[in-house]
Amino acid sequence: MELNEKARVQALRRYKILDTDPEKAFDDLTILASSICNTPVALISVIDSDRQWFKSKVGVDISETPLEVSFCALAIKQPDLFVVPDATKDPRFSSNPFVVSEPKIRFYAGAPYTSSDGHPLGTLCVVDTVPRQLTPNQEKALLALSRQVQAQFELRKNLIELRGALEERDRAEAERDRTIVELQNALDHVQRLSGLLPACSACKLDVTIPANPNAINGVVDGVMQIAREMKCAEGNEYQIELALREALANAIVHGCENDVNKKVECCVACTENSDVMIIVRDPGAGFDPKAVPNPLAAENLNSTHGRGIYLINQLMDEVSFERNGAEIRMRKGVATPVATSVSATGTTG
Repeated sequence: MELNEKARVQALRRYKILDTDPEKAFDDLTILASSICNTPVALISVIDSDRQWFKSKVGVDISETPLEVSFCALAIKQPDLFVVPDATKDPRFSSNPFVVSEPKIRFYAGAPYTSSDGHPLGTLCVVDTVPRQLTPNQEKALLALSRQVQAQFELRKNLIELRGALEERDRAEAERDRTIVELQNALDHVQRLSGLLPACSACKLDVTIPANPNAINGVVDGVMQIAREMKCAEGNEYQIELALREALANAIVHGCENDVNKKVECCVACTENSDVMIIVRDPGAGFDPKAVPNPLAAENLNSTHGRGIYLINQLMDEVSFERNGAEIRMRKGVATPVATSVSATGTTG
């Protein structure tokens, strides 16, 4: 029987059995085979791509042999029980080192077992040091036991797959639980935030983003869209956008230290007076706003520190820092119209 060796080895790999520890279910089968066939040696062999490995063994100490000296490598190519009554008289094995020297194999009988899709994987075999034959009942029993080897292979594979499915389910449930906790925390943030905003305010946006500068544009676009739709802070859109960008950038760079695993929260509310209120919160230790140097002072003109805070204070109507500076609250109202006077000639003065 010709074998598709590549497909056969791939089928073997799916069982994840090579080099695993002894298991009682397999050892029981080799004990039965040795007892029923009255042989000193019984083995469950697994034929790998370059070796013969024993999942279970009775009467020998070795765990594997090269394929070149393997009886089982030839046995798996047979459709039925493969029997060698006297290895010294069989030209295929007479010069085999296990025949010529210890353990001086004389008799071999191997019953192949296969994968679920029909690829031969190895044998349940019995070995003796004297020439002999099995009785018909012993042959039937050895074949029946080999079918049990195959059944154990399938059961073991199914248990591995079931264990993997259960672990995946546990991971999914753990992820679901984490999501529920995160959603609850987000809700708690909104509830805490609502206590910070005036009673007349309506929270329009509460978003948490990773500390990644690439996330700033999306937040700013969303805030400005809300401001336009609600007709809040009309005439001051540029100031709001620039102040928000500075606040988010400061939170990411200083509050989160550019760690994308950390989060920045931004909440936007519109008041009945058409003011825009923005809160930006980060998980950092904060800072002392009073200690921020004035960037307009002569000694600080070349410094890059303090410019963001200075800009925010200049751009917004009200700015406050909470949680030691880890939270900034900003308010901006509608632009005040520029007063003009009309002269008798119709020109402005």
